[in-house]
Amino acid sequence: MLTTRFTEVFGIRHPIVQGGMQWVGRADLVAAVANAGALGCLTALTQPTPDDLAREIDRCRELTDSPFGVNLTILPTLTPPPYLEYAQVIIDKGVPIVETAGNNPSEFLTMFKQAGIKTIHKATTVRHAVKAQSLGVDAVSIDGFDCAGHPGEDDVPGLVLIPAAADRLDCCLIASGGFADGRGLVAALALGADAINMGTRFMATREAPIHDNVKARLVAADERDTSIVLRSYRNSARVAKNSISQQVISLEAQGRPFEDVRDLVAGKRGKTVYETGDLEAGLWTAGLAQGLINDIPTCQELVDKIVTDARNIIEGRLPACAPAPVSA
Repeated sequence: MLTTRFTEVFGIRHPIVQGGMQWVGRADLVAAVANAGALGCLTALTQPTPDDLAREIDRCRELTDSPFGVNLTILPTLTPPPYLEYAQVIIDKGVPIVETAGNNPSEFLTMFKQAGIKTIHKATTVRHAVKAQSLGVDAVSIDGFDCAGHPGEDDVPGLVLIPAAADRLDCCLIASGGFADGRGLVAALALGADAINMGTRFMATREAPIHDNVKARLVAADERDTSIVLRSYRNSARVAKNSISQQVISLEAQGRPFEDVRDLVAGKRGKTVYETGDLEAGLWTAGLAQGLINDIPTCQELVDKIVTDARNIIEGRLPACAPAPVSA
């Protein structure tokens, strides 16, 4: 067990978070993460309706007695989901922790705070992290350029972004992007973070509700096997490298409008990948951390190994690096 400000503020045994992942953050995975002593997060918008989210929260509670959270990503769309209804379900179900992402979450943070819910906001820049802190969040999850999904447009890797954020924040800081093992946890703590967030690494676990072909690909792939797509539309996304990602990149290089790639990047195609194991059916997210994934353990085995390896580094390797005392 490693005690940090995160574990104390959020009441979680280990400073490890499983972030929200579309189509992946379901009760099976979240409960397994929670039972392992880390913070698991359901992904609200994976559920088609607020009522479905309510049922998924109930299902998660049947699988674990430990605390878990819900991720609510708020994005501008022509036909937005009923975000307020999803938020109200989270409150009504007594979920103790919420991670928000996307647009300014101030309206939702007010609701969650009034309900006594601990809040985390995901940011990709220091300026947005500082803004989230000013809104009263309990923690910021800062996403470096290594992350899967949307790394923002500034291309700042975690080695710089995490300490830069730590210098400006007083609230808890969760380091996201590129984390997969105990070495990463120790590094994040040294850089000023209070916990790490992992997405890709938790995809390659036995409980992750995705096809085994996807998990096997994560083990086989290395750190070079991702692509950045949608950059020309200022909505950059890091995804697994496949024929679809290369087609999107080619169309962008030709200056084609978004309408020409819309069908290729549709979320339902990524869902098909996870369900069928057809790795070429659409875009699916993967971070650079896949280069550090060599097995498909249970969540319990993964969390235990990360914490044990981190403690061994802190108690073994780092003291050995300390200078010898100067004799009088």
